[in-house]
Amino acid sequence: MHRAIRAAAAAAGRALSSPARGASPRSSGAPAWGAIRWLCSGREALSYDVVIVGAGPAGLAAAIRLKQLCRAADADLSVCVLEKGSEVGAHVLSGNVFEPRALDELIPKWRQEDAPIRVPVSSDKFWLLTKNQAWTLPSPFDNKGNYVISLSQLVRWMATKAEELGVEVYPGFAASEILYDENQIVTGVATNDVGIAKDGTKRETFQPGVELRGRITLLAEGCRGSLSEKIIRNHKLRERGQGQHQTYAIGIKEIWEIEEGKHEPGSVIHTVGWPLDTKTYGGSFLYHFDDRQLAIGLVVALNYRNPFLSPYDEFQKFKQHPSVRKLLEGGTAVQYGARTLNEGGFQSIPYPVFPGGAIIGCSAGFLNVPKIKGTHTAMKSGMLAAEATFQALIEGSSMELYWENIKKSWIWEELHKARNYRPAFEYGFIPGMSLSALERYVFKGKSPYTLKHGKPDHEATDAANRHTPIQYPKPDGQITFDVPTSLYSYFKVEVMCLPNNIFILYSHPSFLLYRSNTNHEHDQPPHLRLRDPTVPERINLPVYAGPESRYCPARVYEYVTDEKGDPKLHINAQNCLHCKACDIKDPKQNIEWTVPEGGGGPGYTVM
Repeated sequence: MHRAIRAAAAAAGRALSSPARGASPRSSGAPAWGAIRWLCSGREALSYDVVIVGAGPAGLAAAIRLKQLCRAADADLSVCVLEKGSEVGAHVLSGNVFEPRALDELIPKWRQEDAPIRVPVSSDKFWLLTKNQAWTLPSPFDNKGNYVISLSQLVRWMATKAEELGVEVYPGFAASEILYDENQIVTGVATNDVGIAKDGTKRETFQPGVELRGRITLLAEGCRGSLSEKIIRNHKLRERGQGQHQTYAIGIKEIWEIEEGKHEPGSVIHTVGWPLDTKTYGGSFLYHFDDRQLAIGLVVALNYRNPFLSPYDEFQKFKQHPSVRKLLEGGTAVQYGARTLNEGGFQSIPYPVFPGGAIIGCSAGFLNVPKIKGTHTAMKSGMLAAEATFQALIEGSSMELYWENIKKSWIWEELHKARNYRPAFEYGFIPGMSLSALERYVFKGKSPYTLKHGKPDHEATDAANRHTPIQYPKPDGQITFDVPTSLYSYFKVEVMCLPNNIFILYSHPSFLLYRSNTNHEHDQPPHLRLRDPTVPERINLPVYAGPESRYCPARVYEYVTDEKGDPKLHINAQNCLHCKACDIKDPKQNIEWTVPEGGGGPGYTVM
């Protein structure tokens, strides 16, 4: 994979150094970057005007907008988008009820261009769940004009639109390092070496990383992006922005194929209440899109207190609710995944500009919590960053324009109105619901106060002796599942007709389907690193009862008994869904999530 990408990159670089016949001449303000050169370190380097890390909605919107501006101005800027997933969309997971506002601005004729946006919202319900009842409440979401979509499918379509405009999109590239010049200005990124064994030796497949140099670098890695977080810390961007720490949630999601008679295309249901306790913020969703498919998920705020809580098992428990189980019975779970999301909102927006580039989309944290939407704001931020980038490269202006334009945009207005909903639930479920109703129906987003977030998520975890272990029901294998089943496979059953009208059911490896498609090269250095290897056994297990074995939705972390009979943390890195929960929730911030070899991780297709 990496060798193929390097060959493609080399071909693209040669093409860039020799403009195609009929191509527009470059603006005099944009030097002809694109030549390949070898550095003394032995790493190959590609040079672009703009390097974008992450082929999600923000990164691709930025790339498309840049090329649109180039065409309008008869200019030419070379733009490269790197994606660590094996293909565009492979690591993209979201609800998703899509608000097309930003797409309307970016590609006004998308409805005529076969976009995978086909199912308008037909009904919008809001339930308060108790263990056996679902009480209908007035829906606060206002989803008229929105669509039920697969975001992984949408970004694949956006990637084709970007490539049609001349953007180079490279999946399978895991950007692992920020590059600086002698003045500490960011000059691009480097991918990690591949073909390194667990013991650090070079395997036969070894390939050194590639440097991708850019005059401007845009980081669009999604929630808790590893490079973005380093930039935010090193440049103190959180303090220079709205000042408060980010707070997060984890979303657990499945795609089901349900019975035809139960399928209602465009039906949208959100819930609050059961199975979560009154001190834990969260809720669930059920979205019907096309082809009898149902997206079902549970979102749990990561500032939960009880170390025995397992978001994965809470999700399995949720599916046993009578109003939910009846939808799923007779159906088949076809895909599973998980991803963290930003919930800090307005109070947690960092200053998004750094020397040499900017942070866009969910890496900066533009999700609107009460709307449960962030795709439209991520795309808009990418478009605004593209406009600032274009002016910086062509006209010599400053990237500060990006920050100024964000504050003038509908992103800022929207998030400011929504700023008090999430922190209201620091006081518990009932006060949170009451304050939210006050915000929506009385103040309408114009309240005279701004609430603050509570403790950072990792500090919110209580010691285990303050709670009772939670006994979760055993999975039934039909509606609820254990983690290995969710991660890996089910057999697609086929019917074969033999002579004399004898029918048999059979399964065969060629029909083996995978729910998460997660996969990593086994023989590589661990991408989940312990800053202090003694912390799990010395602190996490005795004080917090080993919470990493529960907050991870892929059972990456488990305590096993060593040869001396002592418990020892074992890391199953190959299970990792790249959700980033461990990087956020570990009580002592001892786990560092880093990128594995490019192409590793989940392989979502309809998430």
